[in-house]
Amino acid sequence: MLLKIKNFFNSTVELLLAVLAAVLLTQFVFMHSTVPTGSMIPTILIGDHLILNKVSAYYKEPDRGDIVVFFNGQDNLIKRVIALPGDEIDLIAGNVYLNGSLIDEPYLKDAHSTYPLNYRITFPFVVPQDHYFVMGDNRLNSADSRDFGPIYRGDLVSIGAFKFFPFDNIHMLK
Repeated sequence: MLLKIKNFFNSTVELLLAVLAAVLLTQFVFMHSTVPTGSMIPTILIGDHLILNKVSAYYKEPDRGDIVVFFNGQDNLIKRVIALPGDEIDLIAGNVYLNGSLIDEPYLKDAHSTYPLNYRITFPFVVPQDHYFVMGDNRLNSADSRDFGPIYRGDLVSIGAFKFFPFDNIHMLK
């Protein structure tokens, strides 16, 4: 009888430690996310499942072209970094110019699709310190820095992600 109680206690402690480790890892290190919109098509599709490394946002600075996840109000959004603090960004004839030079964007769904319509930002725009200018790869269907302004460094949740579903397209997103 005493052996059964001891085994039950040991099993319960192991289960509680496993649950505690899982909670700590998902709270502070990793996060699962399902993509609900098409703003990053063709790079990330609706319904793709991602694992986010939350630690990367603490020690790494994002670079131009990096995919980042950030907190925006009540939601986490995923976009691509286009401009860094101090960069001047301009939209001309559907193209993005960075510090006066046209940037190459092979990840875009539609070429020449970046038109400054009724955005909150006035172009050319200089990105403030501690902020990043982000845009979706599907520019015609993306709410991004053109609408809500540059994102604050402290709002970054993850830099990069691991796409693990669908299983036939598993890879790192950088």
